[in-house]
Amino acid sequence: MAKRVAVILSGCGVYDGTEVHEASAVLVHLSRAGAKVQMFAPNTEQMHVVNHCEGKPTEEKRNVLQESARIARGDVTDLAKLEVSAFDAIIIPGGFGVAKNLSDWAVKNKDCTVQPHLEKLLKDFHKAGKPMGMCCISPVLAAKILPGCELTVGQDKECEKWPYAQTAGAMKEMGCKHVNTDVEKAHVDVKNKLVTTSAFMCNAPIHNVFDGIGVMVKETLKLA
Repeated sequence: MAKRVAVILSGCGVYDGTEVHEASAVLVHLSRAGAKVQMFAPNTEQMHVVNHCEGKPTEEKRNVLQESARIARGDVTDLAKLEVSAFDAIIIPGGFGVAKNLSDWAVKNKDCTVQPHLEKLLKDFHKAGKPMGMCCISPVLAAKILPGCELTVGQDKECEKWPYAQTAGAMKEMGCKHVNTDVEKAHVDVKNKLVTTSAFMCNAPIHNVFDGIGVMVKETLKLA
């Protein structure tokens, strides 16, 4: 029987929404595995809108659900309508939208809060013993709601290949066990049914990111 997977989006575009290549990789791997996918996003205003040519915020206002529809080819549902009982697993691609629209990590770092409805959903998935897959920066959501969990955002030593390695240190300060993991691999926290991979936290060729997300998707479905 096909696994039912909820995919949570946070807008469209790496600097203020979902990282498009990560979302596409998640969807391709889920499709190949025969999963039944439904995409969701919060019906709220983005923290801000970034000009992706310049990397700078603009005065424009955009809605997270409407922007997510660009990735979902229009087929996206308000996060408020997600019923945990209807799904076997949940997967959250990365992008700064996770740190700006699904949480305020971008502003508060380890003192962040998760969007209240999403926090409740993730806790309910965990309580129901249903697996969660996260990539890139999205494991910060798990770090916040599952103290002591095991996860990865790649490596904990900053270098040209791993420019965001300080995130691993913040997760350790939050009481989590960070496991150094290469970009083509994923870490599985069997106890918490949490599967994480670094994706674009690594300055790696896109096919390596794609392959790592494939491992994350495969291991998440295996736990479902």
